[in-house]
Amino acid sequence: MPPLKLPARLKVGRRTALIIGSAGLLVLVAVGAGAFLLLSGREELTYKTQAALRNALPVTAAAELHKRGVTLASPLKCEDLPGWTKTKMRVSCRGTTSDKRPVEVIASGEERTKKNYYTILVGGRPVVENATCLGADCAKEEG
Repeated sequence: MPPLKLPARLKVGRRTALIIGSAGLLVLVAVGAGAFLLLSGREELTYKTQAALRNALPVTAAAELHKRGVTLASPLKCEDLPGWTKTKMRVSCRGTTSDKRPVEVIASGEERTKKNYYTILVGGRPVVENATCLGADCAKEEG
């Protein structure tokens, strides 16, 4: 079989070059935007509203305490902390362990940083400090 002969010079007109260049630029922008969304959209608040955070906290905190060998005498009672806003959520829960030690749970969520933080005190001592998840929510974050 004879060798394939290629033209000595490939002729590309100005219009064709503009079309190819524009298409290449469009592909580059699309790939860059996709990468940006993939990397920046990765973190989200677990609970997007104050009510969602307040309602979930008794269950997730109890699960975290149970995992650490602490049993509650009754479900935690939660309330909004003064100064919370739609972009800076703040919740506090209180309760008692089965051996009558006071329990306090403090949770926050910030829209700007897309971060949640949780602290649990039992008998005035920290059991959890500035954790980014509690209970079953930790399995969701890892998965």
